Amino acid sequence: MESSVVGSSLADRVRSLRLPDDDEMRSRGAGRRVVRFVLLAGLLAGAVGLGYYALKQGWFGKLVDATTPAGAASTRAGQPPPTAIALPLPSRDADGGSAGDSPAPTPSSRTIPVASSGDVILEAKGYIIPAHQILVSPLVSGRITSLAIEEGRRVEKGEVLAVLETTEYEADAAGAAATLSAAKSSLQELERGNRPEEIAATLAELAEAEAQRDMLLLDWKRKKQLRDSRVLTENEYEQAESQFKAMDRRVERLGNNHKLMVEGPRVERIAVAKAQVHQAEAELKRAEWRLGNCTIRAPISGTILKKNAEEGNIVNPIAFNGSFSLCEMADLSDLEVELSIQERDIARVLKGQRCKVRAEAYPDRVYDGQVSRLMPIADRAKGAVPVRVKLTVPADEEGVYLKPEMGAVVSFLK
Repeated sequence: MESSVVGSSLADRVRSLRLPDDDEMRSRGAGRRVVRFVLLAGLLAGAVGLGYYALKQGWFGKLVDATTPAGAASTRAGQPPPTAIALPLPSRDADGGSAGDSPAPTPSSRTIPVASSGDVILEAKGYIIPAHQILVSPLVSGRITSLAIEEGRRVEKGEVLAVLETTEYEADAAGAAATLSAAKSSLQELERGNRPEEIAATLAELAEAEAQRDMLLLDWKRKKQLRDSRVLTENEYEQAESQFKAMDRRVERLGNNHKLMVEGPRVERIAVAKAQVHQAEAELKRAEWRLGNCTIRAPISGTILKKNAEEGNIVNPIAFNGSFSLCEMADLSDLEVELSIQERDIARVLKGQRCKVRAEAYPDRVYDGQVSRLMPIADRAKGAVPVRVKLTVPADEEGVYLKPEMGAVVSFLK
């Protein structure tokens, strides 16, 4: 009995030591691969989650700041590291040395902290624009007979830029002046009233009519007596009566005319004459305004930026709907920088904040600036708010270095 038990256990051991067949090997290998894939995916997901959490907590920035001397000192003091501005490297000669035999800068000397003007809390790039850019447009139409416009030329306020043909406008002004003169003469005649000679003439005519009336009255009375005596016919009597009454009416009419001549013209006629004078004055003023606007003058003192017309061109502001201009000009001493500050950074920018401005074309020239205004409407497409920074340009550098549409870097200071 014991031998059979020993033999069966030995057989089981031998069977357990034999190699598995191919089907068993494939099933076991597939299971191991699945387990390894699951473990690898879990490790990768954990690493990504840990990195995202570290990025949100700012561990990487603190680690980098702690590795630098200034950053480590600021970290230990509980303060942020000082802000630095990158300066361009000096030029080198053909031998590899720096210009002027100055020693080559080390990497640490390429950044300097802004200590004299305050810490830089934000930097942004923008473009230089004139604070006020003017389109010099003609107010009347005509052909340009003279043109004194050239790009880059500085002109003073009131200086003649162009002259239009004036023949038609001179004729209109002369006609309006003549109409005004006639209207004034008519008004003056009415206000002065009738001449003494005219009044005397009406009075003499009235006296003549009265004398004729008196004579006709006597004739009418005689003929009445003759009619009563039946010497005169009824027809002759009626003719005498009619002549007397007609002359009597004429005397009455001449008396009224003499009274009107003495009183002068009516108040309403004088008012009409005054209105005609005012109308003529307005026509003359408009004609003179058109004639005067044939000479186009500079509205401000500034520099001509762009020329849009040539001598001999015919300009018509009405046809161009007010969009046509002979030239564009601006005062280059009154400049601004137009920027778009992202919404996440706009809280750092305040009206009146001091700035330092460097044109990309002249990075060694630094100009003082000040935030003049934050625009009331944000740019939805850019997710930014337009900001204007007012520049202080020295008088001797007006239009020399800073030009409209040049790129500039603005450093906002605390």
